Amino acid sequence: MFTPVETSIGALLLHQATSVLLFQNGQVLGCSGYIRSLFRTPTAAVSLLAGMAASVLPLKLFLPEFLTNYPPVPTSLETALVTVGVGALVGWGTKISMGCTSGHMLCGLSRTNAWSAAAVATFFPMALLTHHLVHPSLVTEGCSSGIPCYIPTYPSRTTTTKLLVLAASVMLAARALPSIIAKAVPKSSDKSDTNTIARQATEFLAGLEFGLGLHITQMAAPTKVLAFLSFPDLDVWDPSMALVILFGILPSLFEIQTRGLEKPPLFSTGFQVPKKTFKDVDLKFVLGAAVFGIGWGLTGTCPGPAVLRSVMQPGWGLLWMGGFWAGGLLISDTEIDGGDGLCH
Repeated sequence: MFTPVETSIGALLLHQATSVLLFQNGQVLGCSGYIRSLFRTPTAAVSLLAGMAASVLPLKLFLPEFLTNYPPVPTSLETALVTVGVGALVGWGTKISMGCTSGHMLCGLSRTNAWSAAAVATFFPMALLTHHLVHPSLVTEGCSSGIPCYIPTYPSRTTTTKLLVLAASVMLAARALPSIIAKAVPKSSDKSDTNTIARQATEFLAGLEFGLGLHITQMAAPTKVLAFLSFPDLDVWDPSMALVILFGILPSLFEIQTRGLEKPPLFSTGFQVPKKTFKDVDLKFVLGAAVFGIGWGLTGTCPGPAVLRSVMQPGWGLLWMGGFWAGGLLISDTEIDGGDGLCH
């Protein structure tokens, strides 16, 4: 069902997660890139992914109703192979197109990057088409009550207050704690050494914000995503994701336009953002984005939500993440025109 209040609050957490990571560490919050770098350059990946995993704790303590309910873990060989296969599609597609919904959509569009816009313009329609072809009834568990899915539902005043307090507390901590840590650490002649702990704190807190945002918006729930992909059948269409786009991307767009990327980030000597433009869009890039869109449209799961589900369902995570890494291994790094060497 359409959840405007929860989704808007969660979307602001997603915005804050991408913002603090960009303006404090100079990095793009691209989940597929972080997952892929876990065993290659693990320092930053471990901090951010640990923060995402930790998002379960405050929800379990204060707002357990916002913990995502996932479908059962595959128990048959057939469903297990499908899970591995979908993970492989997403892994291969995101490696070729160098990003997913977080890096290209949340971060790329907010930087008005035409390269990312081309990726979004490819994988979003492809996900929509895939969902319509594979699930022709378009009915999902989130919209099966007989009431049109676009009818809004609202949390209680108590729940809304708890949500606002939790979101505001985490946002404040992500902005303030790394700076407090940086001031407390003895100064070094090397800025990167001085700010190592502050950078790791930023990564962890950005991951915490991002994980909370995915749970609270319910973008971590496959049925919620698939219900959005049911457009234009309004009876079973959940417009919640439109608010994720509104409150997750537009505030970042405004902040980047007003602050700019000329002044170095707080804990780094410069921004590590992809410099690719529309001229770098080629057939291989479009194919990768399309394959990712197919994988996303099949089950409603992209890399960020997959991290959260892997925490709560390790058996599923072993299958999907195994497929994700296997899919990425099907093409070597040298076959991708990395250019600036950065991936979302």
